[in-house]
Amino acid sequence: MSEILVVGSLAYDSVQTPWGKVERALGGSANYFSLASSLYSRVRVVGVVGEDYEAKDFDLLKSRNVDVSGMTVQKGKTFHWSGSYEGDMNEAITHATDLNVFEKFDPVLPEHYRDSKFVFLANISPDLQLKVLEQVKAPLFVGMDTMNFWISSKIDDLKKVLGKVDVVLINEGEAMMLTGAHNAIEAAAKVCAMGPKALVIKRGEYGFVLYTPKEGFFILPAFPVDKVTDPTGAGDTFAGGFFGHLASLGRKPEVADLKMACVQGTLLASFTIQDFSVKALAKVTLADIEERFHRMKKVVSFL
Repeated sequence: MSEILVVGSLAYDSVQTPWGKVERALGGSANYFSLASSLYSRVRVVGVVGEDYEAKDFDLLKSRNVDVSGMTVQKGKTFHWSGSYEGDMNEAITHATDLNVFEKFDPVLPEHYRDSKFVFLANISPDLQLKVLEQVKAPLFVGMDTMNFWISSKIDDLKKVLGKVDVVLINEGEAMMLTGAHNAIEAAAKVCAMGPKALVIKRGEYGFVLYTPKEGFFILPAFPVDKVTDPTGAGDTFAGGFFGHLASLGRKPEVADLKMACVQGTLLASFTIQDFSVKALAKVTLADIEERFHRMKKVVSFL
C-alpha cells in the first residue's frame, strides 16, 4: 500500500435536483476523492478552507484515516458552489461560484507529504498543478483533472502539466475541446500524444473510456442505478476509487491495473450519485463495493 497525495478544492455546495435540495453540503474535489480513495489506501490532502469549515467535516476525513495536516484554515469563508440539475442531469447548471479563500490558494506540501508515491492533481489551475509537482519527490504515478476554463485560458501551462503526468481523467467535452476532436474515440490518441501514458474519459451515465497507446481502448458502461439523486462529485469519486485501487497495489501500475481501477471508480461513483453531497459515499464499505462488483460482472458479461 502506498500513500496518495490529492490537491484540490474543499467546499460547501448548494444543490437542487428533481429529487430535492441541500444548502451548504460538504463538497469539493478533494473531499470526494479522499473519502473514496481512503477505502483502499492512505490519503494525504492539501487544500484551504475558511473559518466556517465545520469540525465535523474535518472529523469525517479523520474517521477514514485521511491525513489532514496539509489542510490550512484561513480567515474568511470556504469555497462555495451553487448549482442545479434538470432533465437527464448530465450537466450541472451553475448559479454561483464564490471562491472565497480558495481564490488565493497556494499549495505548499508538508515535508512528510513530499515522498507520496501516487499523486492526483484535482481540478485546479495548471500553474498550481505544476507547483505541486515541483514539490513531490520521485512519485510512481501521477494523474490530473482539468476543465474547460483552464483549457481556454491557460493552455500553455496545461500542456506543461500534460507532459509530466501518467494519466488524465476528464470528461468527453473537455477531451474534445482540448484536441479539437469530434468525439471521445478520436480525442483519445490526441490527448496521449501530448504526454500522458493513459487517458480516462468520464462519460457519466454512459460509463468511461480508457485509452492507452499500448493496448488501445477499454470501454464499459456505468453501473445501472435507477434513481440518480445528485451527480455532484461523481467524477471526483471515480478518480478516488481509481487511484485508491492503484495505490493499494504498491507498485507501478500496468494497463491491466488501470482497467480494474476504472471499474472500482465506476462502482464507487454509483454510490455517490444516490444521495446528496457525500452522504452515501461516507457510508460505503469495501463489502458494498465487492457486492456491486459481482453484479457488474453480470451486467457486462456476454459469453
